[in-house]
Amino acid sequence: MADKVAVLVAGSWGTALASVLANNGHEVMIWTRNEGQAEEINTRHTNSRYLPDVELSSRIAAVTDMSVAAENAKAVIIVAPSAAMRQVCADFKPYYREDMLIVHATKGFETESLKRMSTVIAEELGYPEGRIVVLSGPSHAEEVVRKCPTTVVVASQDERGAQAAQDLFMNSYFRVYTNRDQVGVELAGALKNIIALGAGMSDGLGFGDNAKAALLTRGLAEITRAGIDMGANPLTFAGLAGIGDLVVTATSKHSRNWRAGSLLGQGQPLDQVLSTMGMVVEGIRTTKAAYAISSKLNVQMPITEQLYKVLFEQKDVRSAVEALMGRDPKTEMEVMPLKTWEQWHS
Repeated sequence: MADKVAVLVAGSWGTALASVLANNGHEVMIWTRNEGQAEEINTRHTNSRYLPDVELSSRIAAVTDMSVAAENAKAVIIVAPSAAMRQVCADFKPYYREDMLIVHATKGFETESLKRMSTVIAEELGYPEGRIVVLSGPSHAEEVVRKCPTTVVVASQDERGAQAAQDLFMNSYFRVYTNRDQVGVELAGALKNIIALGAGMSDGLGFGDNAKAALLTRGLAEITRAGIDMGANPLTFAGLAGIGDLVVTATSKHSRNWRAGSLLGQGQPLDQVLSTMGMVVEGIRTTKAAYAISSKLNVQMPITEQLYKVLFEQKDVRSAVEALMGRDPKTEMEVMPLKTWEQWHS
């Protein structure tokens, strides 16, 4: 049955998810602050800044009035950049209803508080954090809008909410799995952007496949270490939100984080890279947050540490690589407290 769904905001990923929902027969209203962007979506059925050469469904309407987007919406999909998430949710608060399904698909942290996006949303809306659904996994917007086969995961402590999100999005080209590990799925989606930046730097330096394979493998190890300390199930990091999203983000031409890292590896300064990209590169903010989290939790994240020094302390990229390669010898099989799902949440 067709439902009205509101999407906040009209970036590339928000527009791609709106496209999936429209193709599933839903009435989709996407909110943007930009009147010109709204007019383009409504009259030309394109969003050329974020998804050039893509024609959008006529089922997608764009508005600049959030109350219009929210009115009678069964579900609200929040895809604001991490830096804007709290403000967007604060703006949405007057129109929020308790019966709405709240899904977010933003991969990052609030840098100042080090909070996950679901925590920020819950605080602003007064919505139970455990009921929020997190959508994540290996999914480039550029491929989703062209109906390339894509598989994602929706995670919530509320199984009914996750299943509702699964039903909302799933179709012949967009396969959706459910997961109860909301924290792990959210952390995996955010932290992999750091490793993708590093993979781009490695490619920009011309280090080859051996180096990148090592970076992804050891990057996944430190993501898992941090995730366990923050309450995640370690098995989540072997799934779509973990290794799946890490591989696609660290190897694809569509990845903003990989592209930004590649430019940094080629010697461009950070401010020039951001100017060239013209869009949010979540991995940069996430590196800053994750470095603070690793210090707070006293968890080893050596790749994150070196990337932080490159991004925010002007450390030479090659010197950072030498620091990683020159670390004291370690054993690969680290001791991690593996438990069954029931034990993990008992």
